[in-house]
Amino acid sequence: MDYKQSGVNIEEGYRSVENIKALAAQTMKQGVLSRIGSFGAFMRIPKGYKNPVLVSGTDGVGTKLKIAFAMERYNTVGIDAVAMCVNDILCHGAQPLFFLDYLACGKLDAKVAADLVAGVAQGCLLGDLALIGGETAEMPGFYAPGEYDIAGFCVGVVEEEELIDGRAIQEGDVLIGLRSSGFHSNGYSLVRRLFPDVHELLDGKEIGDALLEPTRIYVKSVRGLMECVPVHGMAHITGGGFVENIPRMFAQENLTAEVHKDRWTMPFLFEEALRRGADPKSIYNTFNMGIGFVLALAAKDQELALERLRSLGEDPVVLGCVRPRSAGEDALCLL
Repeated sequence: MDYKQSGVNIEEGYRSVENIKALAAQTMKQGVLSRIGSFGAFMRIPKGYKNPVLVSGTDGVGTKLKIAFAMERYNTVGIDAVAMCVNDILCHGAQPLFFLDYLACGKLDAKVAADLVAGVAQGCLLGDLALIGGETAEMPGFYAPGEYDIAGFCVGVVEEEELIDGRAIQEGDVLIGLRSSGFHSNGYSLVRRLFPDVHELLDGKEIGDALLEPTRIYVKSVRGLMECVPVHGMAHITGGGFVENIPRMFAQENLTAEVHKDRWTMPFLFEEALRRGADPKSIYNTFNMGIGFVLALAAKDQELALERLRSLGEDPVVLGCVRPRSAGEDALCLL
């Protein structure tokens, strides 16, 4: 018995690697020293940093992949894998440098793998990252036929004195939200219960198409904003929704984020989730509710920040403000 008879097709793996090389080549940037296929991937830290700090993040796509399997559409979840990582390191002011992906399956299909990595490459272009390496694992009997898993890891760099860690956030700061593109990549165990038939027509389109809308990547907008106003803190609204993620930007325990829910209109998909039985008491602790990224900055910079964000293609929302926290009060106050 050889390896192929045990379920691992080496030739299909070779085809997959060749496809990936071509996709990764589109994302190359100055400073990359390695090539796809090396045992390790390496890149120079850009010149000009006096005290560079590396910022890293890792994440996966979660059960959103089940929607991709059902729709047999694989070219968007790679964007999600990048977005979930790069939006996290962006919260600390990091300039993204590079990304590594991990793809696992029971039986490798080079075409499907290429579609998945095509999404990763697209996400890297959107996030200003180089795709410099990764791993494709074929594990017969471990994954169900036709199912894959994808995850990623990214690294960015920031000058130590410019690191954003929430210590600059203070009473009176304004909170500005950037809109999401849908559920992003969180809460899909609930989403799949609420929308069990991905081929159901909603507004004349299959609901699966809306559910596969990829996570927005905020790198260009946020870094463009940082060029003109100081940003005190940032939060990527991922698993745990508003309730868990907005307070993560605080370095001090004596502050509360006051968010007014009437400042923006809840997108259709979230309204539909409520109609189908999502718990209205916990929904802000599960989903992003249409706001995928939140920034804290000085109130005096609000108008300049809004103007800059609009010039970058955003439709920003003034969500509320930062104020002192009363005894026994939570770090997030939803009004």
